[in-house]
Amino acid sequence: MLRRNSARPRPPRRPARSGTSHTETRTAYRSAISHWVNGTRQPTGRTGHYLAEALSRRAGRTVTLTEIGLRDPEAAVPDDPDPVVTVTDLGRADMERRRFLAVAAFTTAGVAMPLAYDHEAVSRMLRARTGRTLVGAEDVDVVRQSTTAFSAADERLGGGHGLTTVTAYLADTAAPMLRARFATEALRRAAFGAVAELAYLAGWKHHDLGQEGAAQRYYQVGYQLACEADPHGHAAWMMRALAHQALSLKQPHHCVDLVEGALSRGLGHVDGQTEALLHITHARAFAAVNEKPAAARALLAAEDALLRDDGPQPSFSLVSGPAAGTVASHTARTLTDLADHVGTEQQHRDALLRWDPVKYKRVHALTYADLGDSLAAQARADEAVAAWSEALTLMDGMTSDRTRKAITSIRSTLAVYQRRKVPGAAELARRAREALA
Repeated sequence: MLRRNSARPRPPRRPARSGTSHTETRTAYRSAISHWVNGTRQPTGRTGHYLAEALSRRAGRTVTLTEIGLRDPEAAVPDDPDPVVTVTDLGRADMERRRFLAVAAFTTAGVAMPLAYDHEAVSRMLRARTGRTLVGAEDVDVVRQSTTAFSAADERLGGGHGLTTVTAYLADTAAPMLRARFATEALRRAAFGAVAELAYLAGWKHHDLGQEGAAQRYYQVGYQLACEADPHGHAAWMMRALAHQALSLKQPHHCVDLVEGALSRGLGHVDGQTEALLHITHARAFAAVNEKPAAARALLAAEDALLRDDGPQPSFSLVSGPAAGTVASHTARTLTDLADHVGTEQQHRDALLRWDPVKYKRVHALTYADLGDSLAAQARADEAVAAWSEALTLMDGMTSDRTRKAITSIRSTLAVYQRRKVPGAAELARRAREALA
């Protein structure tokens, strides 16, 4: 009788799997990372962004590609879907005085950025990246108070004063707060609004220094942050900021569409003072493209909105000073484009009465310069010299490219006045030379 083998038959040997083992994979990862660290190779695709995100979560703060050596410090900050990363990169670039930011170019296409922005997609991404730290109302209040103090110094001493301090605070204190957790949705919105206002101030300071590409980048990211805070009023205000910059540079492309987009967002969601500021920018945009009837209608709309007493005015629009003074000043600029020099003069004089000369020293200086221009256009040379003289007195000690441009613009007219022996012209020309030296 045959005995059965009690041992079970062995299953057939499986063929070896192709590919690498886990040990080999880990070795490959370590090898790749060593190449990144040594700078001999860059990670491909989105790998660098994943690394920065992982490090940000571990560190509890925003870690950027530049910080970990995966982006050239002198390369322009590229568009990043995360505005918190972008504003951090911009702030650190300012802190480290990287040259690319000072020479960045303003683009007309960049003016229209908000018109194609997908706020909902970005909002979902931001909410998925919440950190562990809990932020309270006091943290947000401190950012607002700091912005108020920085703004006050900016108005008195010019955009070049304290720029590094503002941007360092933005990158290292304010922006990281947005990666935290918030007890309520209202507090989260307030935090994004506070940082958006600080980004606006950084943009404004660059604009005052004539660094328009950098200013535009800050305004764009300020708009993105404002969408998280208030997609109606605050976002509309940042759209106005982009249009205002373009109009100041005589680049009106997209401005009418942009301000109309701002009005469609903001109407019914903002107070009369803020609405008036949107309408007056609308008027300037129409005047810049020579649409005179539309500009006149927008001027009337601004005046009507200014009469509404339905405040309070939000901090994001209060930053530009008394609404009545701003409306008068921008009405003057609108009338300048429409060649109404008499009306321009009256509006500039009205603006001077509405601005505190101590708190808004730079505004007074630039308004006197503009007033002198309107007087010169009316062949009132003596009065023009007096206005320009007042402007130069107020500009003393300011670090501002706008004030320098205002001084430069009067020199050709002063040369004519000197030949005509206009009283005070020679002395004013001397002061202008010294101010620009």
